[in-house]
Amino acid sequence: MSTPPAPRIAIVGAGPGGLTCARILQRHGITPVVYDRDTGPAARDQGGTLDLHDGDGQTALREAGLLEEFFRLARPEGQEMRQLDPAGTVLFHHVPEQGERVKPEIDRGRLRDLLLDSLAPGTVRWGHTLHSVDGPAQGPRRLHFTNGTTVEADLVVGADGAWSRVRRAVSPATPRYSGVSFLEAWFHDVDTRHPDIAALVGQGSAAAADGERGMFAQRGGGGHIRVYLIQRVPADWITAGGLTPRATDGIRTLLLERYRHWSPRLRRLITDNDGPYVDRPVFALPVPHTWEHTPTVTLLGDAAHLMPPLGVGVNLALLDACELALAVARHATVGEAVRAYERTMLPRAAQTARRLDGAACDLLSTELPDFAATFLLYTSPSPRDTR
Repeated sequence: MSTPPAPRIAIVGAGPGGLTCARILQRHGITPVVYDRDTGPAARDQGGTLDLHDGDGQTALREAGLLEEFFRLARPEGQEMRQLDPAGTVLFHHVPEQGERVKPEIDRGRLRDLLLDSLAPGTVRWGHTLHSVDGPAQGPRRLHFTNGTTVEADLVVGADGAWSRVRRAVSPATPRYSGVSFLEAWFHDVDTRHPDIAALVGQGSAAAADGERGMFAQRGGGGHIRVYLIQRVPADWITAGGLTPRATDGIRTLLLERYRHWSPRLRRLITDNDGPYVDRPVFALPVPHTWEHTPTVTLLGDAAHLMPPLGVGVNLALLDACELALAVARHATVGEAVRAYERTMLPRAAQTARRLDGAACDLLSTELPDFAATFLLYTSPSPRDTR
């Protein structure tokens, strides 16, 4: 009896989820292709720091054969967490114990490089922005890219984030604004240029809130700190105020008025940043988000279950990627694999999304137990076998 041909698998999105899926597939002798809209791995800033939990994100990296390398690159000291009030008084301080590996931090760019370096040369096709997916539900599927190229695949995996174009092939859902917005500010060479802010944040994170607005500051590698100014505002609050996202001085003046009752030390997180602010309104998919099974298209990570940024997103994405790759390796057809994967992933995502629905407002809470739980105690359900 002849061996059936290997399935043609197209993964759209070279973020942590898409790359982890590709890595585990390759470890099982399956050759996917990853398509990404960036022109190359260094095309843009990859964002801040991520904490990978021992029950999901680390499970996926173990299956990828990369866990020990992750621990070599990670920053366990980044698990330090401080909660302050608007006057700058420390209310809560967690210092990780020696050897603690519950949720060590790693810069998003370093994690991406770790995954990219683990893949066979040529796995990622850069400069491919997906336009649409068509073709019969039973396959093959056709992926149309804005550069004019078209490819066929037996399985299309949407790992392309919040505004996924692959999602349109299985679901009409679109993300909705949560009512909470982040404004990101950067600080560089903090121990030399911003020593007071470095001392305030420590080796991990520091947060404060007053019920209507908050701050979350997080140290990354290389002497960088990112600060997120968190407000309950309309999504267009900057333009509604007659400003543009690049109007740094005007935005700063507005923020100083809104945070006028906060301590001068905390207000330096508004006044001393290096460069412009970055507007990041928080969106989420409807809860629960599900779709009718299609044997040739599926989703993982934010494409499948975009939730507020409360410490679970990347961990769920890596766990999704792991379980999908293992399902493909263990089943005779991609259709059977997709069904097995979604049988586990969709209920897990729905359970977590219900728990976090509306929880973006917790980032503004003045009640310490709620706020501490937001950053320290959220954990995903334990992984389940997809066999």
